[in-house]
This record gives sequence, C-alpha cells and structure tokens, in this order.
Amino acid sequence: MTDAQDATPELDHASSLESHPLTAARLARYRQIMEDGGFPYSFERDATASELHERFGDLEPGAESGEQATVAGRLMNTREMGKLAFGVLADVSGMIQLFVDKRVLGDEGFEAFIDLDSGDWIGASGEVITSKRGELSVRIDSFTLLQKSLRPMPDKWHGLKDVEARSRHRYIDLMANEDSRSTAIARSRIVSELRRQFDARGYLEVETPVLLSEATGATARPFGTHHNALDVDMYLRIATELFLKRLVVGGLERVYEIGRVFRNEGVDSLHNPEFTMLESYEAFADFEDIMVMVEEVVGACAIAAVGGTDIEYQGRPLSLGAPYRRATMLDLVRDATDTDVDYDWPREDVVDLAVRHGIEPEPRWGTGKLVEALFDELVEATLWEPTFVTEHPIEISPLSRAHRSKPHVTERFELFIAGHEYANAFSELNDPFEQRERFESQAELKAAGDDEAHPIDDDYILALEYGLPPTGGLGIGVDRLVMLLTDKHHIREVILFPTMRPE
Repeated sequence: MTDAQDATPELDHASSLESHPLTAARLARYRQIMEDGGFPYSFERDATASELHERFGDLEPGAESGEQATVAGRLMNTREMGKLAFGVLADVSGMIQLFVDKRVLGDEGFEAFIDLDSGDWIGASGEVITSKRGELSVRIDSFTLLQKSLRPMPDKWHGLKDVEARSRHRYIDLMANEDSRSTAIARSRIVSELRRQFDARGYLEVETPVLLSEATGATARPFGTHHNALDVDMYLRIATELFLKRLVVGGLERVYEIGRVFRNEGVDSLHNPEFTMLESYEAFADFEDIMVMVEEVVGACAIAAVGGTDIEYQGRPLSLGAPYRRATMLDLVRDATDTDVDYDWPREDVVDLAVRHGIEPEPRWGTGKLVEALFDELVEATLWEPTFVTEHPIEISPLSRAHRSKPHVTERFELFIAGHEYANAFSELNDPFEQRERFESQAELKAAGDDEAHPIDDDYILALEYGLPPTGGLGIGVDRLVMLLTDKHHIREVILFPTMRPE
C-alpha cells in the first residue's frame, strides 16, 4: 500500500482479529451477540435513502412529516451530542441521516446505538423529519443490529485511495467510495440499455460456448486448458463471432450476445485478459446499416448513463450525438504521412515509409499490415471526436467481405472515440471458398510465428456452404464504453473484479 491512510486493519487480512485493539473489541461484542442468540435472518424495510429524499426533500428545517419509515443499510459513522446522537446510514441508493433522541429511544436503546461501530449493518424505524440544519433524517424509535462489521471502515475523509487495494478488495472500495458505487450502477444501466436497444430491434439474445476446441473469431492469443474427460486440449473463447454467424445460417436472422471473452495478452489501462463484449449479427444488412445503428446505440447508452449525448471525458468535452465522422484508413494515413501511399505500392516503399515514422516492420507483414501499423502509430490517438474508420485491408480482416467496388480493402469499420477503439463491424464474408483462402493465409502467418493469427475453422466453412445470407456484424467493447461514459481512465475501474497478480 502506498498511502499511509490505507494502512488500516481492514486491509491487513493476515493479522488476527484478536491482535488489534480496534478489531478485538468488535470481536468481543460479536461473540456476545452470538451467545445471546445471534443476528436476524431477514429484515423488512419499506424505503430506501433515495426514495425518502425524493418524497420529503422539500421539508422545511426542523419540520416533522408525520410519516414513518423503515430503512436498512450500513452505518457509516455516528456522533454523540449530549442526549442526541446522529448516524449516517448508507444503502445502495444513497445516504440518509439517523436522528437519535434519548427521550424517544430510551436510555438503554440510546446507549446500545452509541455502542454500534462504523460498518455495522442495521435496520431502523421512525418518523421522517428534518433537523434544525435542514438535514433529512429518520428519528428512530427502534433499531436492529443485522450484522456486525469486525473490521473498521477506511478513513472517512480519505476513503480507500490505493488503486491496487481498491481493485483487490472491491467490497471495501464499494463501501468506502461513492464514485465506485456510482460507476458500478452506471455499468449496470449501460448494459441494460444495450439489451433494450437490441431487443427493441428484434434481435434474439443467445448464449454460445466459452470452452472451444479452437479459439476462433478474432486474431488473438487464447488461454489454453485440458479437458480431462475428453482428453483434449481446449481454449477459452476469444470471440463469439463464428458461433453467432452459425446461428444466422440456421435461420436466426438477428442475434446478439453480451458475454465474457478471454485473450492471453498484456494488462494495461485498456486491456484486461477477461473482458465483456457485445457481438451482434443481422441478416440482410451491411456495414453501412450497422454504422447507423451504432450511432443510435452509443447515443442511447450515453443518455441512460449521464442524461445526454454531450459528455466530458478526461477533462475535455465530447459529443456522442449522431452523425459521426467517416474516413478511410488509407486517407487518414495519407494525411498523417503527407504521401500518396497506396496498397499497390511496392512493399519495400511502404516499409521505408514505416521505418521513417519509427515503426520496425516484421518480415511477414504485407502492405496492408504496414498501413495498419502506420495508422496505429500516427492516427489512432488523434481521433478525439467519434470517427468511423473504414475500408480496412483484406490482410488484417480475415472475416470481412471484400469491398464491392474497391480492391485490396474490405467493408469494415472501427469506431474510434477519444483516441481509442470502441467498436468493430463488417459486411460479413459469406463466400466459403474465399473464407478458406483467408484462413489458409492466416495459417501461413501462424506457421511463421504469429501467435494471434486466425486458425482454420473447418466446421465454420461447412456452415457457410449451407449459405450465410448478406449479414452485418458488430462487436462493441462494453468495458471501454463504460469507461467512456463514466469518465474513467483505467479499465480496472469499471470491472468489479479485474484480473490481478496473486498477493
């Protein structure tokens, strides 16, 4: 831990509860309660903190509502002022003050309340009032200790600051940091809105296998395992794409899946080995149709998360309202290099161009891959406003249909916002013979040492031989979308339990 404020007993899991004076006292009270009959199995509340603020937010200071409420949550802190005491009760919706009057609760009840510790779970009933300072409160006439917290809460002024500690002990982070709770709730709303958008368009939500004999559907390095009963090596999926397109072949014309995928790659601010993707496939659509849908879906998610399409990200304004800019990868590279580079240039000329811009090409890279490398190095980080980058080289798009009128490129787009990719979409390749050729080219790259090259999937080719109609496909990185809409810089801030090295 890097912050002294976080070097508190609640994170020192190696220490015994009996060995620290703060936890020893709590443990003693816990044991006494267990001897006396233990804690309740349930508790019925009739209001949350936010509901009370919504209903009684206009009460004047010192006013009484005449209405009773029963609340429940975690007691964040208490303070005593003679015959009065105050506490802050936190539930999933927010916070409400507890007003404790010895004349109402009685001497024994008052002392029992004072004896509570921060972090304890309690239920309380009483009249909804406002304090003389105007703080909405429940003046409790009874309360129940629901469960004792054996470890103290993080420092109330500083919360839990250590980033690694927050990720490892998300339960502490959530109870201590309101921003973390808000992010978790926003993520749920964004995912719900994604489902609503696709359901409203007539898509079927489906589930496809996670454990595969071949990791297909993307160019990435998979995680491997072994199935003991079948005695075969298997892989965690790197994408859901090829199974979803099999369903379209089968006649399910619009399908989508929101699910975890796994890629054995580096960990940084934008990458976690386990992450969430939304993939969708729509028969009789092309990448242009999907482009329009993406504008609508991203805008709707922004409205669900923050109430509008004009947001702020990392201190800069950003508009997510349609329409988005459209630009080809080649045109963007031409602008960045101030050249007329083209896919039919001699490879050595494109290699020279790449080297001049600080790129070290690999021998197996073709012209298309070199153009992509130039784009990654010179262009990607500059794309702040939403931009559909189109017409990717065939070499780097093994599952995308060739462009209907332009050589060397495919009908594909990637959506870039604030310098990062958020979505990837194709007019799907549906020619089984061309698909086999693409797979065989990828196999050659794999044999040459490219661990991320796409393997040959014979069963998928068999499916294509039964006929895949014209289809538009889409992949959206859910975690990155949540980062964007909650103004977070690191992916582990939006994943409740990110992958981390064991302690």
